[in-house]
Amino acid sequence: MLWRPLSSSGPSAASASLLPSSTGISEVSACPAEASTGSPDRAPNASSDEVDRADDEFEAFLLELLAEAAVTIPELGTRRAVVPPIPVLTSNRTRELHDALKRRCLYQWIAHPDADRVAAIIRLRVPEAEGWLAERVARSVRRLRGFDLAKPPGVAEAIDWAAALHVLGVRELDEDAVRHTLSAVVKYEEDRAVVEAGGRWW
Repeated sequence: MLWRPLSSSGPSAASASLLPSSTGISEVSACPAEASTGSPDRAPNASSDEVDRADDEFEAFLLELLAEAAVTIPELGTRRAVVPPIPVLTSNRTRELHDALKRRCLYQWIAHPDADRVAAIIRLRVPEAEGWLAERVARSVRRLRGFDLAKPPGVAEAIDWAAALHVLGVRELDEDAVRHTLSAVVKYEEDRAVVEAGGRWW
């Protein structure tokens, strides 16, 4: 899930001006716009990943950043970004975000990639793995996601599983190979029981 704030400011706005003048770093040189775009006049992209894992106080903190490109610190006063960044917030829906935050954002759902895309990612991240292994892992993970699991495997688990199979020198994805590496892709004991009862899925 991706939230793109309607305002042109965001979490990294804080880093533009949190440092007091005694640090010797000017607001312009501390602004992430100059570092990420090469120009202090162009708005950079700023991301806050998995904002749903933050506490309620951090969400309240974000509201000022999103609305004002500023942050208020009791000891320093209100500091503003020289160039307000364009922020992107991501969420895995481990909890619901507050309506006040969502109202300031445009919503975009990012679905899990299809098997071909996952295979391409595996080949990129585990280049030493053979092509057939990347494809089999991607399709097997896709089938696993069809089970009623507490934690369906994602791309990260697919990458880990492919790497484990490669390190073990697996030449065929059979029952023995799956049994020895299942913990790389299934992370809960109750999920393991569901998978083992589900028959051949690889």
